[in-house]
This record gives sequence, C-alpha cells and structure tokens, in this order.
Amino acid sequence: MSPTRRGCEGAVKPLADADDEIEDLLDAPDDAAAADTAGERRLQGRLDGDLVGQRLDKALAVLFDDLSRARLQALMAEGRVFRLDRSDQPQAVTNGSAKAQAGDYLVVEPPPAPAIPEPEAIPLSVLYEDAHLIVVDKPAGMAVHPAPGSETGTLVNALLHHCGDSLSGVGGVARPGIVHRLDKETSGVMVAAKSDAAHRGLSALFATHDIDRMYVALVRGAPHPSSGTIETRLGRSPHDRKKMAVLRSGGREAVTHYKVERAFGGDGGKPQAARVSCRLETGRTHQIRVHMASKGSPCLGDPVYGAGAPAAPVKAILVETGFARQALHAALLGFVHPVTGETLRFETPLPPDMAAVQAGLEAL
Repeated sequence: MSPTRRGCEGAVKPLADADDEIEDLLDAPDDAAAADTAGERRLQGRLDGDLVGQRLDKALAVLFDDLSRARLQALMAEGRVFRLDRSDQPQAVTNGSAKAQAGDYLVVEPPPAPAIPEPEAIPLSVLYEDAHLIVVDKPAGMAVHPAPGSETGTLVNALLHHCGDSLSGVGGVARPGIVHRLDKETSGVMVAAKSDAAHRGLSALFATHDIDRMYVALVRGAPHPSSGTIETRLGRSPHDRKKMAVLRSGGREAVTHYKVERAFGGDGGKPQAARVSCRLETGRTHQIRVHMASKGSPCLGDPVYGAGAPAAPVKAILVETGFARQALHAALLGFVHPVTGETLRFETPLPPDMAAVQAGLEAL
C-alpha cells in the first residue's frame, strides 16, 4: 500500500483545537516531507487495510516507511504522533503496543539538533583550571553532554563557552573534552580535558582505575554488612532496556567499595536511612545506584532504582525538603595531572538539597 502523505504549514495546536483545525490538516496540499518555518517535518497518512489491528508502532512504521519503530516510539513518548478524527479533536497516541485503528495519522518530527553543540553562557563552579584541564563541581540537573531530551544546557555547552577553542576535540564534536560522566541528576566533581594530551592521559588513568573517586549516597535503610566490596557484572536489564542491572553473565565487571558512615533512625534497631561512602574501582553506567539497590538500600529519591517506599519519617523529610532526585554526590576526585605530574585532589561538600535531607535524617 502506498500511503498518502500531506504536509501542513504552521505548528500543531494543543489537543483543545477546534474541529476546523482538523479540516485544515486534512485538506493541506500534498507534500511527502513538508517542513514548517520552525524546521519541523510533518508526515500524514491514512492507516487502513491489513495494517488495522496490528501493533500501532509496527503499523505506523509501514505507513511512514522512512521512520523506524524506535523513532516512532520516541516521538509517541514526546506527544508528537496524532490520530486525526473528523468528528473529534486531534488525539495524541502514546502507546505503541496498542492495536492500530483505521484513520488518518499525523507525525510531527522536531527539527534535527545541531551536529555541533553551541557555546552557552552557563555559570560554572570551577575548582581548578590550567592550560590542560578544568575541574568543576557539576550541579544536579545538568546533563554532561547533549543527548535526546537534553540538547542544550549541558556541561559541554557551558565548557565550550568558558574554554572556547581550547577544549580538547579528542572526545568528538558532540562530547569535546569529556573523559567521564556523571548522571544528569548526580552532582559533584568532574574533570574535563582542554588539551589533547590531557585527554589521552586522563582517559588512560580512568582505563587503569588510577583515579580516586568517592561518592556520598543517602540510602534507604542501610546495606549489610556495614562495609564491604560489591563486585558484579553490570549491563542492560533484559526486562527494561532503559535500566542497568546486575547480570549473571555478560555485561562488564563493576566493583564498588562502600562503607556506612552514619545510620539514621531506627532507635537502635534497623536503620531507616544511612549515609554511605562509595569508592569506585570501575565506572559503569549507574554503577553505584544499581549496587546500592542490589543491597536493598537504593539511593533516596532514585526514580529508576528506588523501588519501594522509604520509612514514613524518611519519606516525610523528602517531601518537606522537596527532594526529587537520586541522593548521590561525587564528593572527591583525585588524580595525577597527566601533563605536569602534579598530584591533585578535589573535595566538595554536599549540595544544599542533599544537605537539607541529611539534616532532617540527623534529627530522626
């Protein structure tokens, strides 16, 4: 079946649009890949015949054959796929596994993100800087480099503005200077390379685990025993590809040395929460978050790995402080300068949001 596609000028209006907006969409001139003035691409086609009753994402991938199922699923999650019904208002469709219904569908693709990140005048907390590298205290909420959903406002954007042309290009145009990462909602100390020599040297230090990294986590309950080493293999969860998991086979080796620095609440019994220091021997994606969860003590506030509610008094503290991220802070980073040979060590206190949670836990 050859789908009919129509482009339409102007932005798609909210779902509360009037019925005449649907008529405008359906009567727009034919154009297989029309783009509006904002750079959006709009694809419209009629789904019928054998496609009806199939999985919606699969059917739409046939209808709009230059879009993959994965791309369509992402666009659905962003509210950019609509079913157009003449008797109703445009309806966003978000469930790719639902059965496809007959009718006209509209897909609105956003303009492509620039291939090269743009400098942005974002304030940085600089702990150290020379001609070869820069050490910063990254705030929670800042992604390290551009990615879908975080195309701007990243550490890379800020570094490009701060460092200008001096930022190392070894990491590629999308991640200049980046030799390691912190999760978007994890705060703390990071180093970036300004020269190619520093980039190669820092990368070698991380590869051989010759970097001293200590994180502070506020966790639910307390891991048992109170100190030890967690050594597992980490990889993508077979049940949820957006999550990492401890695997019996495959994945990559992950080693975390942890110690309970202080337990909170419990009146001498099982603690309700704890402050845990974690030293990384390896640096896998979400390593500390997964390892703490594997011990039954996920980071407080972790929306991905924090299954189960904390004790009521701890939950009340999170609500009262408005804390809404994983309670994890990269508190210490130490290494030998890859160019000068100087021993460097940087340590930062808990940011205000985590400090407020800890203060509340101390009062339990």
